[in-house]
Amino acid sequence: MPLNVPQQLSLWDVSDNSKNPNKTPQNDRIAGVDEVGRGCLFGPVVAGAVILSDEAAILLKAAGVTDSKKLSHSQRCRLAKLIREEAIACAIGMASVQEIDRLNILQASLLAMKRSVNKLQVKPEFCLIDGNQRIPNLGIPQQTMIKGDSNSLVIAAASILAKVWRDDLIVRLAKKYPEYDLTSNKGYGTAKHTQALQQYGVSRQHRRSFAPCRIGGV
Repeated sequence: MPLNVPQQLSLWDVSDNSKNPNKTPQNDRIAGVDEVGRGCLFGPVVAGAVILSDEAAILLKAAGVTDSKKLSHSQRCRLAKLIREEAIACAIGMASVQEIDRLNILQASLLAMKRSVNKLQVKPEFCLIDGNQRIPNLGIPQQTMIKGDSNSLVIAAASILAKVWRDDLIVRLAKKYPEYDLTSNKGYGTAKHTQALQQYGVSRQHRRSFAPCRIGGV
């Protein structure tokens, strides 16, 4: 880890630094950034960005914030509400199905991440990015972290926020596209979803650049 990177990068070992005279202002300006829905066949890719104070990190750790994939739907919803209440700033960014098909899923994911950071009402001093790909032209110092949603509390908070927001969107879209069992699969390529693609073709919200969706439309 570079020497000039704040020590709050890994937030699982959080402690109460609120009275630490050596605490610098930038310690409260680290944004965790993560995306969800990258592997889906349907719908946009969505990213979350979250800035937490040390005090909020302690509270959220105690409340059970962890990798969103390890949480139930009800746990994620409860924690997303708490994250929104306690964060210094949080935001959602997305890239549309059309952008995914035009750019490719990697570049669209990075675009969604960039949009989430740019929408933060408080500008971060530093961004901690889940994965191994830096966000192009971000204009803010950044560092990637493989399996960041398992190793960084602030990234885990971003992943929860993005997951809940995207799942809510897909459930709403499921009413318009009931054929694809979206309420259950959230856009992922389950057997029932791929069978529906064969039977009904792709919708306007399917990613036509993905192999299972390279069939006729409805």
